[in-house]
Amino acid sequence: MNHYSNILNFFDRRSTNASAESFNAKINNFRLQLRGVKDKVLLLFRIIYFPSLNF
Repeated sequence: MNHYSNILNFFDRRSTNASAESFNAKINNFRLQLRGVKDKVLLLFRIIYFPSLNF
């Protein structure tokens, strides 16, 4: 019952969060490739200013 409105939203408007999930997967893949990144500011900079890169 907690997610009832979100589930119905898909059937009513055919809207999903697939684009957000895809972006999240790209960020996670990027983080896995750069294990042990210590400079989080640089990581966020690269994510924000270079969104066309395939992480």
